[in-house]
Amino acid sequence: MTADVSEFHYGLVTPIAAYLMAFLGSVLALRCTTRSMGRGRGEKRAGWLALGAVSLGCGIWTMHFIAMIGFSVDGTGVSYDAGRTLLSLAVAIAVVAGGVFLVGYRGSGPVTLGTAGVVTGLGVAAMHYLGMSAMHTGGTVRYDTTIVTLSVVIAVVAATAALWAAVSISAAWATVGAGLVMGAAVSTMHYTGMAAVSVHVSQMQAGGQSSTTLLSFLLIMLAGPVMALVLAGTIVMFDPEIVSGQRDSRSAEQPQPLAPQGR
Repeated sequence: MTADVSEFHYGLVTPIAAYLMAFLGSVLALRCTTRSMGRGRGEKRAGWLALGAVSLGCGIWTMHFIAMIGFSVDGTGVSYDAGRTLLSLAVAIAVVAGGVFLVGYRGSGPVTLGTAGVVTGLGVAAMHYLGMSAMHTGGTVRYDTTIVTLSVVIAVVAATAALWAAVSISAAWATVGAGLVMGAAVSTMHYTGMAAVSVHVSQMQAGGQSSTTLLSFLLIMLAGPVMALVLAGTIVMFDPEIVSGQRDSRSAEQPQPLAPQGR
């Protein structure tokens, strides 16, 4: 039989918290990419891009699993495979890094941006469904192919927009605005993907979801990525060149190309 599923076991707490994490990761990634602009290859450029990739990857992954805290299936419990859950985190960071480094060093030309957006979007979707494959419900999880396809399209569009914003937006207020939009796009992709889910169980179990066990597991999984976001935020806020104003003034006076230009 098909069990009733819900994304809002704790009401609006989980979707709001999930959105905030996606927003935080997006803003940090944008600011880190901005820091990399105008730097030569020996001026910590790769370091800022790597920090941006980790921020966005952790933000997306954290958004996913905070949202999953609110996922429940009537008549059966939900649990996760720890190894596959952590693998989905590695996938998120790796694919985001590929896209960020590609546009960070080669610019935002249509071909580069399109390639990076597709690769990153497909990677984000892979992270989502890999994370879902780590879930055990005591039944069979099935997906609506049409809705899954729509979620992948949303992931690609969101990733492309995020990468474009990362190399095109530098003003602080614009970064916040872009982060709000990006956070909404990531959340939309997640909940679209979840709309494709149905769970079929052979027999309902008494007691339903074991909320305490699931919550404890996911909070442990979330601790590392959340700390990474806090660390990234601290680095961005207290970058000596930004605090002193040297970086902003130097960037304004001497804008640099995104990538070396051949002659």
